Amino acid sequence: MTTRHALLPTSLGDLTAVVDEASGGGGAVLVGLYFPGHWTLPDGADHGPQVELGDEPLLAALADELREYLAGERTDFDVAYELRGGTHHRQVWALLERIPYGQTVTYGDLARETGGAAQAVGRAVGANPISIVVPCHRVIGADGSITGYAGGLDRKRTLLALEEPSAGERDALF
Repeated sequence: MTTRHALLPTSLGDLTAVVDEASGGGGAVLVGLYFPGHWTLPDGADHGPQVELGDEPLLAALADELREYLAGERTDFDVAYELRGGTHHRQVWALLERIPYGQTVTYGDLARETGGAAQAVGRAVGANPISIVVPCHRVIGADGSITGYAGGLDRKRTLLALEEPSAGERDALF
């Protein structure tokens, strides 16, 4: 088995980072980043054996990048990752990847872009396996409310506050 994981201590709690070999070869990629008590773990989630950060360069790099991000010193991530899921989920996750730091979109915005229902988009957003790096926390309710987050609403509020744009910075993305 090539899947392995490590616990990454952060100000948001110990995150479980899961790595595996890339589907097309080419080395290790991040395939999961989960909060303590994460709502939506993949079916049959097997994170493999636990490894030390120093034994896995990708995980050590992720830990550094997360530390920088949470300190307000980084706005995006460079670690290699791979989103694994069904076609609709991957379509929604690709839209999440396009949401810039400090901006938000609504579930309705994503639904219009995919041609699907907001509820189906919500399920796909909630199933995002790579929290923070693939910024599902940037999706909000139609009325601007902070809604659903697999890591909990307090963590979502914290992440949004960290990225809070100056007034009038929210542009239409889709």
